[in-house]
Amino acid sequence: MAHPVENFLTGAHPPHSMGSGLIEIRGDELEGGGQILRSSVALSALLGKPIRITNIRGKRPSPGMRAQHVTAIRALARICGARAEGLELGSRVLEFHPGDITSDKFEFEVGTAGSISLVLQAILPVLSLAPSKITATIRGGTDVKWSPPIDYFKFVVLPILSRMGPRIDLRLIRRGHYPKGGGEVEISVEPAEELGPIMIKEFGELVEVRGLSHCTGLPRHVAERQAKAAEAALRRAIHSPISIDIEWSPHGSDAGLGPGSGITLYAKTSSGAILGADALGEKGKAAEEVGREAASKLLREISSGKPVDRHMADMIVTYMAIAKGRSEIGTSELTLHSLTNVRIAEAICGVRFEIRGDLGAPAELAVEGLALRRRTL
Repeated sequence: MAHPVENFLTGAHPPHSMGSGLIEIRGDELEGGGQILRSSVALSALLGKPIRITNIRGKRPSPGMRAQHVTAIRALARICGARAEGLELGSRVLEFHPGDITSDKFEFEVGTAGSISLVLQAILPVLSLAPSKITATIRGGTDVKWSPPIDYFKFVVLPILSRMGPRIDLRLIRRGHYPKGGGEVEISVEPAEELGPIMIKEFGELVEVRGLSHCTGLPRHVAERQAKAAEAALRRAIHSPISIDIEWSPHGSDAGLGPGSGITLYAKTSSGAILGADALGEKGKAAEEVGREAASKLLREISSGKPVDRHMADMIVTYMAIAKGRSEIGTSELTLHSLTNVRIAEAICGVRFEIRGDLGAPAELAVEGLALRRRTL
């Protein structure tokens, strides 16, 4: 069967090794955003392969690195003793020459409401195979548009990744919303000797839906209305138990920063699958609309009959590529983000993914991983 990535890449230029030994990645292909940067540098650090990324975020209205991208790469550079050239706001070219991965306590500051979750996306693969335990404190935005909220990481991403071996503990110290940020998260990772394969192929039966609705610096009823609207929308479509917790902080963060709200929902099935969805509040958007939006997204994931939601699918590709043995997942939708991560993993790791399904539709992904082992001190 022809590789769907190849079919999709008509006229594109594949990553290749330069004469200097650098692997060159074009940042304006496929998804064309920050995903290319995060995935490429994480794999570069893990494999010890230098890379050069050009035209970073070339398909975005404001190309080049933003604050969260700079923070993510700076964090990886510190963790693996890398030399990074072009690491600055607005830069469209980056060279990353990784060194040895070290274990320590780190603190990273995004400096704005830039997404903490996107920084975690970049560093977690490396922390999962570090020489020993690493603890990192990251400050920035915990609930930011166009990125996974921190609750999605806590309730969906980390439980799934833990099945592959690393022990990951995430502590939310305080929330930070756009535009002021001020959020803070601490993550501790006990690495694995090597990542085990992941098999998530069957949906099974829906067991329950859980969630967390929060608001900060707003009346408590905002979080309650979000939860009530989400539950009502879910009950019209499913008959499984539903439980949505409320988190309320009346005065904003400890630093007195701006207000915000959001809701994260996740479904658990009899096969052990966890699928998530979320929505954020914003000025002029009714709390009920926020709740219904999150519920609609989750019902879409559930109705696909696949056990991995579209956002988790693109994140887990990197881990599948470096794990030991054959990993297989079924996802609710093959997205451009997923295809991007597949392409990056193939280019840097030399693995070959099997993809059954079309772009924008449910699909299955499989790969024989590298069986990469953690480096010892």
